[in-house]
Amino acid sequence: MSDGADGGQDTLDELVGVLALEPIEENIFRGHHPRGGLARTFGGLTAAQALVAAARTVEGERAIHSLHSYFLRPGDPTVPTVFLVERIRDGGSFSTRRVHGVQHGKAIYSFAASFQRPEPGFDHADEMPPVPDPESLPTAAEALAPFAGRLPISSLLAGTVDLRAIDPHPFVQREHGPRDRAVHRVWMRATGRLPDDPVVHRAVLAYLSDVSLLHPVLVRHGVSFSLDPVMGASLDHALWFHRDLRADEWLLYDAHSPSASGARGLAFGRLFSRDGRLVASVAQEGLVRPVDPEAFARLSRRHAPLRG
Repeated sequence: MSDGADGGQDTLDELVGVLALEPIEENIFRGHHPRGGLARTFGGLTAAQALVAAARTVEGERAIHSLHSYFLRPGDPTVPTVFLVERIRDGGSFSTRRVHGVQHGKAIYSFAASFQRPEPGFDHADEMPPVPDPESLPTAAEALAPFAGRLPISSLLAGTVDLRAIDPHPFVQREHGPRDRAVHRVWMRATGRLPDDPVVHRAVLAYLSDVSLLHPVLVRHGVSFSLDPVMGASLDHALWFHRDLRADEWLLYDAHSPSASGARGLAFGRLFSRDGRLVASVAQEGLVRPVDPEAFARLSRRHAPLRG
């Protein structure tokens, strides 16, 4: 996470470079990974690359309007991912694609997407909630400075995403215990200028949408990944694009979690442009699993009773 300086554009250019997938054969693409130091492939990057692979097989002006995906196995960031695209249907208005991401001969990711040609229709949307301007908020580096050296934040995320949290980050919230409400709002954008290609902006939004969506689950219970005996991973991810957007301009990510149970947490998010347009909606269920039952029981007793 970054304020956009100190090489942020270079790292963002690297991300854009790996989104330019290598064609191997018709409907087959190879996706490489940027340097980042992650122990496993970042799910948002895999989703972004799958989106690009699917879009490469769609002709005309049809733009992606929805994607639904499952993360099947942890990805290996030391090897490329091969994306196999199935052209399910090309109708008069819509095109449907299915994509499988494969490593070491096994599927790590499954993705289905729908594309639509431009056409008029009814138009309404939720209003953006009142929030502080991003310039009035500390950068992620400033907000998390007390935790420097304790957090495994990769250089990949640090160089590509500018985050300005409105509600405390889980690392900060855990110092104060559970929150009454499972909500988390953050301004986000890519750290530098992106190409004007709409596919790139929607791919980068898919990437950004996986950065903080499980935070409402964590802050509701006053815990964080890395610092508490809890592990997390994206299980599935759905994204609907409503209107044109630029991922290098400020987007408000307004997320909440209606439920957590069975070592899983569910979260929904709305993404608004700075001028108040609802540009996308997101849903994700993620693994939020206690890894040390005794430590987790002590943590639960310390935080009981939860309010709200």
